[in-house]
Amino acid sequence: MNVSDDELATWTLDGARRVLELIADLPDEQLTGPLLPTVNPLIWEIGHIAWFQELFVLRRACGHAPILSFGDAIYDSGAIPHDTRWRLVLPDRDETFRYVRTVAQRVADEVTAGDSTDVVRHFARYTVHHHDTHSEALTHTRQTLGLPMPVLPGLTDAGSSFPAPEDDWRGDVKFSGGRYLLGAMRSDAFVYDNEKWAHPVDVAPFQMARAAITQSEFAEFVDDGGYRTPGLWSDGGQWLNETGARHPVYWRESDNGWQRRQFDTWVELEPHLPVSHVSWWEADAFCRWADRRLPTEAEWEFAATAGARPKDTYPWGERPPSHTLAATDWKSSGPIHVGACAAGDSTDGCRQLIGNVWEWTASDFRAYPNFERDAYHENSEQFFGRRKVLRGGGWATRGRYLRSTMRNYFTPDRRDVLAGFRTCAR
Repeated sequence: MNVSDDELATWTLDGARRVLELIADLPDEQLTGPLLPTVNPLIWEIGHIAWFQELFVLRRACGHAPILSFGDAIYDSGAIPHDTRWRLVLPDRDETFRYVRTVAQRVADEVTAGDSTDVVRHFARYTVHHHDTHSEALTHTRQTLGLPMPVLPGLTDAGSSFPAPEDDWRGDVKFSGGRYLLGAMRSDAFVYDNEKWAHPVDVAPFQMARAAITQSEFAEFVDDGGYRTPGLWSDGGQWLNETGARHPVYWRESDNGWQRRQFDTWVELEPHLPVSHVSWWEADAFCRWADRRLPTEAEWEFAATAGARPKDTYPWGERPPSHTLAATDWKSSGPIHVGACAAGDSTDGCRQLIGNVWEWTASDFRAYPNFERDAYHENSEQFFGRRKVLRGGGWATRGRYLRSTMRNYFTPDRRDVLAGFRTCAR
């Protein structure tokens, strides 16, 4: 999707505004928080986001001097070990917020300047999407720590915009498969290095579920002893033993059955919401229990693009995500019914391939055969062979960040991510 200079400048300012909105209500002590392996100190994280944008756009692409003379010493995530981030002397709240806004405004000004270059525009967009990645990570952190739902202007009652479905969203869609180009095209306006480049793969005929696995379906697995049946867990047995998991991480039993925690609030388990915050190991064990399997990422992308060439940006075409097409951008303030957003169906009838929850695939995160590393070397290469691929995006993911070729990647043990899954017939 091509973006005008004015729109890119708007995105730049919006990206900074969103990361600040996601933490603005928190007292200073919660902006640091406890040391955990899956989160960052929030005050450090938003400073890092601005530093990254300043580094790539203002300093490297534009040749400007640093705004903060000490920024490299405290905000470089590649140089500063994770645990050290809690021990740094950081700018205070007001200074950090001001730094975030200052960088964004200067980048927006550079993008719309008459002498702006393609390099400036490319890295401006790259860093907008870096903001988008971290805004979702900030959402994960609030959920992990049990903090209240943030106050985002205009989104308080947004969930009512997603009515329950009126058609049948259950069952499988059959795909004929065939020779297919997996990955991004050189003509695409913006892609990450791990999407480079489209290459032929053979996709065998397959059947994939129209919708993601629901909480009620996953509850059947839990209630049937799925977490207590070693034969279902294969290589995930070590993870199961180490964690002692007996149900999804944010679930608990009550007198009326299962409840789930949404930020700081416990609610009765909603049957038709997608199961979320499950690890790859949990998704794989469920599939064994159900005599199903996870789709490969080639199958997932084939389904999202109807095996077509050229590929549309989204399963439904080129229109940006809206509340009728997908649950993204925090518009729903949480997960929605897996059968909602029928207008966003793929050509063959798969629902919510974009939005609501990221979907685990069976595939390891590896380089495509003609991989080309981005200027930000740490984006992908260091993780090849160590993570699993997720596709599609979640309800808190920015719609502008997503596309059908997009690859997300986490280690199979991660349960803090807005991750669910759909299944395929064996």
